Amino acid sequence: MRDQLEEAHRHRDDGYGRAQHLNQVELPKRFYGQVDVARSEDGYTVTLDGRGLRTPGKKIPVVLPALSLAQAMAEEWAAQVEFINPATMPMTRLINSAVESGEEMVPAFRAEIGKFAGNDLLLYRADSPQELVAEQERVWDGALVKLARKFDVAFQPTIGIIHQPQPATTLERLDAALEGQGLLSLTAMVSITGITGSGLLAIALLHQLLDADEVWTAAHVDEDHQIRLWGEDEEASERRAKRRVEFDVAVRVVDALR
Repeated sequence: MRDQLEEAHRHRDDGYGRAQHLNQVELPKRFYGQVDVARSEDGYTVTLDGRGLRTPGKKIPVVLPALSLAQAMAEEWAAQVEFINPATMPMTRLINSAVESGEEMVPAFRAEIGKFAGNDLLLYRADSPQELVAEQERVWDGALVKLARKFDVAFQPTIGIIHQPQPATTLERLDAALEGQGLLSLTAMVSITGITGSGLLAIALLHQLLDADEVWTAAHVDEDHQIRLWGEDEEASERRAKRRVEFDVAVRVVDALR
């Protein structure tokens, strides 16, 4: 399953998904004039001069279940000027990644979120300084309480980094919380999990126990503490801003498909 998951993530490097290498490759020129959204029996398709979009690697037709997602993709394609720059198309990259992964990856994506939840950011606490300890307790305990009440589970947080197994019943019920989520939703959830380092925060967001800003704040408790101590680093701030764009796109997908 791990090999399958890594293979799916590599689809982000296919064609238009190769955003991280844009400085090393020549960007393709814009080859289309009109961008529209078309309705079909199966959903919504973005069209370029009347032709439906296909994924860059496997050339699979991209059909979306929600109009809002098709409109978001269309906006990205319409915003391209002389060249097509994948770095400015996070929704397109995420959706292409999902489509090219294929439905067979649903169990692997679901398992990945569950694996994070069992070794979650929120469960491993600092023992000092007291300011950080207090902030972790304030923010993270609040999230854990909401999850515990929603799914009737118990958590066992620990101090330090030594692995602390969570109750089997807790893991089973958290997995059940992902029941019914399809490929596109789970792809977005995996993205949120990877960006935040927390499967629990992703599940809380899915079930509207926390909103996007609350999840973002919880994911950056440690980082924000360091910023308060030492100030903000420009490069780190730029990386964080880029992660927030990817995060917001994934949240938009989850919200549209909920």
